[in-house]
Amino acid sequence: MNAPDVDSRPRSAQAEHWDLEEIVNGLRAVRDRWRESQHRRREWGGREFPSRDALRQVMTDLSGALFPMRLGPADLRQESEDFYIGHTLDRALYALLLQIRLELHYLARHGGGDDATAEQAARLIVRDFAASLPHIRSVLDTDVEAAFRGDPAARTVDEVVLCYPGLLAVIHHRIANRLYQLGVPLVARIIAEIAHSETGIDIHPGATIGNSFFIDHGTGVVIGETCVIGERVRLYQAVTLGAKRFPVGEDGGLQKGLARHPIVEDDVVIYAGATVLGRITIGRGSSIGGNVWLTRSVPAGSQVTQANSQHEILGG
Repeated sequence: MNAPDVDSRPRSAQAEHWDLEEIVNGLRAVRDRWRESQHRRREWGGREFPSRDALRQVMTDLSGALFPMRLGPADLRQESEDFYIGHTLDRALYALLLQIRLELHYLARHGGGDDATAEQAARLIVRDFAASLPHIRSVLDTDVEAAFRGDPAARTVDEVVLCYPGLLAVIHHRIANRLYQLGVPLVARIIAEIAHSETGIDIHPGATIGNSFFIDHGTGVVIGETCVIGERVRLYQAVTLGAKRFPVGEDGGLQKGLARHPIVEDDVVIYAGATVLGRITIGRGSSIGGNVWLTRSVPAGSQVTQANSQHEILGG
């Protein structure tokens, strides 16, 4: 069978088939209308926002620096670990600084701030973030151990680091959460969404999550911005820790910043497909069964199943 004909003419000659000039002009007109509606200043000519591609590389480097012999380069040897970590962190932190600058300079331009203050703030944020990396690694070690202990299929802790999507999502969350705390929510959100796209696990960077956290399987897990999760909590796939309602303000828009997601206390297990909504509390040591729909608090030690999903709480 003969190969299909391929137009070998230069791109400029092929362009006549789809009138590129008209399309480019049309797209410019749409952009101009949108920028005018958003009150964007036309004199700014450079990139305004952090880059997903740049932050994806930052996360690759930070993950390698945190777990060098497992997530670092294939040819790394232990005797050169420190050199690799130093070199990789230097590159990653400088790249992160560039992305944080973009977020803070954007806020300064549109919020009445000045570039000098934004520049100083960006450097302080990266300095504080870098200093927190040993602590982040220590917390991640508890997450790895929790996954190993919580999954009978896990043969080694190394398998958890190398293979488990839940651990990949938690690595991203621990880093994104720290950046969120330091005042760069857009950079943090992009990092969270990189993990979401790779794992199917959606953790808002604002969520507070304690040590020894384990997400088994993970696909479809959703954890909202104001969720507070204690220590030694285990979630299974398709669990939602979400909001029950979205109050509307006087201007007709949704009110932001309200505490609207669940509090999950220590040693809770939530099984596959469970949906927990609103600012309710799941008491310590409780077990929430698969496919349960829960919209009110339960006391410590509760066992909630579909059979008592009308909120008849056992063991409370």
